[in-house]
Amino acid sequence: MHDAFEHAVILEKLPLQIECIATFGDNLLVGTRQGHLLLYGVKDGAGDNRFEVELRSSNKLFSKRPILQLAVVEQLNLLISLSDAVISVHNLETFALKFTLHKTKGATVFAVSIKERKQSSVFDPSPPLELKLCVAVKRKLQLFNWRNGEFQEGEDLLLPDVARSVVWTKESLCVGFKREYSLIKTNTGTQTELFSTGRHLEPTIATLPSGELILCRDDMSIITDSEGKKTQKQTLTWSDTPTALDYVEPYVIGLLPRYVEIRTISPRALIQSIELSKPRYITQGKHMYVASTSHVWRLIPVSIPMQIQQLLQDKQFSLALMLADMVVEPEEEKAKRKESIQNLFAFDMFCQKRFDDSLQLFAQLETDPTHVIGLFPDLLPSEFRKQLEYPAPPPPLTPGELEKGCLALVEYLTQKRNDLIKRLDKAESLMKGRSKDTAEKSSEADIKAQKNIMHRRQIIDTTLLKCYLQTNDALVAPLLRLKENYCHVEECERVLMKSKKYNELVILYQTKGLHKKALDLLLRQAQKSSSQLRGHQRTVQYLQHLGHEHLKLIFDFSVWVLKAHPDDGLKIFTEDLPEVEGLPRDKVLAHIEQNAKQLTIRYLEHIIFIWNESKPEFHNKLINCYRERVQVLMREYLDSLPEGDEPFPPGSEPGELGELRGRLLFLLETSKHYQAQHLLTHFPETFYHERALLLGRVGRHEEALAIYIHVLHDAKLAEEYCHRNYNEGKEGSKDVYVSLLRMYLEPPKINSKEVKPSITVALNVLQEHHQKISTAKALELLPSSTEVREVYTFLSSVLEDKEKKRKNCQVLKSLLFAEHLQVQQQRMYHQARKILLTDERACQVCHKKIGNSAFAYYPSGEILHYYCCKNLTSPPGSAHTTPRHSPTPEDNMLPRF
Repeated sequence: MHDAFEHAVILEKLPLQIECIATFGDNLLVGTRQGHLLLYGVKDGAGDNRFEVELRSSNKLFSKRPILQLAVVEQLNLLISLSDAVISVHNLETFALKFTLHKTKGATVFAVSIKERKQSSVFDPSPPLELKLCVAVKRKLQLFNWRNGEFQEGEDLLLPDVARSVVWTKESLCVGFKREYSLIKTNTGTQTELFSTGRHLEPTIATLPSGELILCRDDMSIITDSEGKKTQKQTLTWSDTPTALDYVEPYVIGLLPRYVEIRTISPRALIQSIELSKPRYITQGKHMYVASTSHVWRLIPVSIPMQIQQLLQDKQFSLALMLADMVVEPEEEKAKRKESIQNLFAFDMFCQKRFDDSLQLFAQLETDPTHVIGLFPDLLPSEFRKQLEYPAPPPPLTPGELEKGCLALVEYLTQKRNDLIKRLDKAESLMKGRSKDTAEKSSEADIKAQKNIMHRRQIIDTTLLKCYLQTNDALVAPLLRLKENYCHVEECERVLMKSKKYNELVILYQTKGLHKKALDLLLRQAQKSSSQLRGHQRTVQYLQHLGHEHLKLIFDFSVWVLKAHPDDGLKIFTEDLPEVEGLPRDKVLAHIEQNAKQLTIRYLEHIIFIWNESKPEFHNKLINCYRERVQVLMREYLDSLPEGDEPFPPGSEPGELGELRGRLLFLLETSKHYQAQHLLTHFPETFYHERALLLGRVGRHEEALAIYIHVLHDAKLAEEYCHRNYNEGKEGSKDVYVSLLRMYLEPPKINSKEVKPSITVALNVLQEHHQKISTAKALELLPSSTEVREVYTFLSSVLEDKEKKRKNCQVLKSLLFAEHLQVQQQRMYHQARKILLTDERACQVCHKKIGNSAFAYYPSGEILHYYCCKNLTSPPGSAHTTPRHSPTPEDNMLPRF
């Protein structure tokens, strides 16, 4: 409770019995049971006398009966009174009777409604003030409207009982009967029963500025809108049954038998109790007065700043905020006052462990997140936290309270983080849109603001990580993986190490670019059986994503994996990832040769067959690696071969030898990128198949064929070789079959031994491949002893092929000549047409004369400028003729130039 009002005695022990009071300006009107009307002037006093009270007028002849009710209409200088069961209207200054509403004879109570109208224009004839009067006469309500200096009668409304209290609410009337309240629409007369008056039986009604009603039922007050619907879930509860009510924002004032109680609707609270002797009447205007039958007191509002100060001491922040809105002061100062109260309110809610409400209010106030985080223990460095100031030391939190608070803090920080990101994006877009001069002037301020935002984001992200560790540690890794995470490295490193979150610590190092730290940690944890990071797999994955910028780190930390786990170590350099594929392959190859030479072949196979590496040095290297390994295995194979057994054909040897040699032959046969001239010197004479392939690659076909035919004695391989290397358009390869024929007819010496010609085989080659062999060169190679019948089939096939080619050429020649004639006929037809171009001829597009300009003629007869023709999408005269940016041909409608 606090003091919202002070009270001072204005009149005491009045010899006349008071029946009603009213006020206007600094004046107080008192109506008495004896019918006297007293006018007092109340001014501020001096010294011990707080107020100076002066009796300005005493009208003993105002009425012969008690004055039961008074109403002042100061704007119209009117005084309305109820006395002798009739309504009278007087002059406010002289109290002279203006007129009496005789129709109201028998009146028990009346109500006045005063509204100021907003005139639509200067010429609006309607009066600026709307005055309505409702008088309860027995079981009727009489309605009057003030027009032209008098009250004009309206329609009467019938009642089920005698009204004891009447109040205007918008376009309705709230009527209190002995047992219940009703709401009556003045325009339709519709009555709605609300609820009973309770045991007290006497109705008490007051209105709020919004038009809402306060209706008393015993010691409770129910608040409804102008339609009779409850607007507050809870009711106002009084210490006793009020006899009268009034409202002074934000307080409801109730007159009780021994007290004046002051309460608020929201928050629902008792504010003050003022002990007065039997108060019965209350009125307010410029000032507020309360009266008993013999005393009158003034209720003086305590200054709002003083009330706010008291409320803050009592931690009544909601009410303090309501009062802060009522303080008359500049808007900036008012905003600062309200922000200060709200911050205190938020801090108090935190102390009450209402974490969600507290942090939501802090978010609305845009309080510095550092001050909010500092409310929690161990989330900020101790030295930094000591520098923060709070209204009181933050309360200690139990583990359960701390977890609950951290959950609310996570939601708060997430919202702040998103807000800061939006602000930063907006600031960057504004900077891009500024001119150079403006950008130079504001660059320093913008940079400072951006640094401030970055600093806040660092604090927020670091705190989020700590909160996740206490509430849901599964969210730590996703936070650290964010592209834009501003976690403070040293602080996060400390808490993660303390919590033994090594996996998350690796992610932190990775996102911050501290790869050496991450790899050192992985290496240490890989040896610990109890660690989540035990083993080498995580190191392999980490190295695979580093990329060529960190090649030295990859090489340094891949050594132990290559030596301990060669297969997985090779994956560091062969995984199908852009970062791995982009590594410099020559340096990787040298690294593998130095630290895991047994993986060289596998690495080269991967880059050549999977990544399609085309550099000759890698192909040469793989071929030499195959050769070196095959030589070693070949010696072992031949040494283990029993005497008399023939070795297997190349590539089909048992075990690793056959597999490697098969791959070697496949590479020599299919690869187009190795340099055969550099490899020949490395292959000894025992590698017959390999040398044959290399010789063929450098164009030494006869030497290659000599190996197939006279060393390996495999005619089939020789023919396959010719089939692979024959190319009719290439000078060195178009006579490869002639070379094959020569190897049969003019065999070279093999190991200084003469070899006999194989004429029969040669003739078979002529018959099978006559289309690929030069006839003249073949006949020159054949010995003179060869009979015609032996080459008859060959010559017949050659002649047939020549005849087919000749006939094909004749047909093609005839077709081309016929096409030529058609083209010439079309040309002559189009050239025979004449175009008459006069000075009056105009372009159909731009409507300018053609003149001497270049023009285009359409088959339809239209003539256009050449430029205009290029910008049309359809022929002239069609329904969709529109210009275009580039010309496109139209079928059958092409212009002639």
